[in-house]
Amino acid sequence: MTMSKPAAEPFASVWDALADTPLEAANLRVRADLMNQIAALIGVRGWTQAEAAGHCGVTQPRINDLLRGRISRFSLDALVNIAAALGQRVHVGLEVA
Repeated sequence: MTMSKPAAEPFASVWDALADTPLEAANLRVRADLMNQIAALIGVRGWTQAEAAGHCGVTQPRINDLLRGRISRFSLDALVNIAAALGQRVHVGLEVA
């Protein structure tokens, strides 16, 4: 007789699976979205990591972390500051649940 593994708990998103709480998942989701948008902007502008660092007011290794998606190394506040350094405005909105 073989024993089957319990069914894996389904998650609404990868962030829900990684986070301990719904609040943490929401924060991860927003940070990931902002990181992706900043990375896309750097790509569109064709900057090297060193050039992007200069424009963002951070170090090149910091840009490397951002481009590699190392989300745990960035607070929401830090990402808003980077976006602002690039001349972008960050809009925060709520979705009625």
